[in-house]
Amino acid sequence: MHATLPLLQHTDFPAIRRGKLEIVQVNLGYLCNQQCLHCHVNASPQRKEIMTRETALQVIEFIRKSEVTTVDLTGGAPELNPHFRFIVEQVRGLGCHVIDRCNLTVLNEPGQEDTAAFLAAHQVEITASLPCYMEENVNAQRGNGVFESSIRALHALNALGYGLDDSERVLNLVYNPQGPSLPPPQCTLEQDYHKHLKDEYNVDFNHLFTITNMPIKRFGSTLVSKGQFSEYMDLLKQNSSKDNLVAVMCRNLISIDWQGYVYDCDFNQMLDLPILGASNTRTHISAVDGARLPGQAIAVADHCYACIAGQGSSCGGALAE
Repeated sequence: MHATLPLLQHTDFPAIRRGKLEIVQVNLGYLCNQQCLHCHVNASPQRKEIMTRETALQVIEFIRKSEVTTVDLTGGAPELNPHFRFIVEQVRGLGCHVIDRCNLTVLNEPGQEDTAAFLAAHQVEITASLPCYMEENVNAQRGNGVFESSIRALHALNALGYGLDDSERVLNLVYNPQGPSLPPPQCTLEQDYHKHLKDEYNVDFNHLFTITNMPIKRFGSTLVSKGQFSEYMDLLKQNSSKDNLVAVMCRNLISIDWQGYVYDCDFNQMLDLPILGASNTRTHISAVDGARLPGQAIAVADHCYACIAGQGSSCGGALAE
């Protein structure tokens, strides 16, 4: 269940500790129907890592024994995991709120024709990536045809009641900067998204989340290849705000990878930085006691500055306006 890892790199990022565990984010695998430039997971159609049913059952058992209120399913494209619907049904049966981190275009893939209806039937909140409301920008970041496919998926979700003011089916969109810059103010950009998508495409949604690009994996490699890595890290550090530390997502969340190993967040997972325990080893979810997590130190490194720079950034968008 454990594998020894190298020690954490030195960082001057402030020490932080956990609060009460409320959210479990589960990465169901790195398989994706897209291969985006900003992806911090390096997900792609070529990835083979997929959570098994056995591991899924161990995750579900942990949730059953804990006081977790929200289960956040991510990937890759989590819907491509063959056990996705089983997991949704099981955790909804436990009374948990479920979030599906959807790239939208997966809903148009063969075999996924009724996925949107399944999500609606189980009252799953959808948080969907749409890194810009302009077609050329989305296609440049995510591939030709992605914007048009995303709009088709959004129309299908709207038809099911997602994103409408009088509906309980929540549809959030996610914005990522095109390059090494901080996101603009979330509130202002949300207004622009609402107006443009409604006027041009008759698309409705509930909220926009702005997320700062993490200098790791595919995006980090792009920065290095362009000689922009150090400059971007300086930008994050110079614009960091300690006021955002109280709201960072790792305080009330754990991230579980496709094999069942546990991390403080999805970004630490990608860097193989495990939750801190008695030794610097990976810990499997089957060995975690959720009641003992509060007060535990959180593993930090320089990439954490992306979460507290500017208005702050988390899987739920900006931390402060």
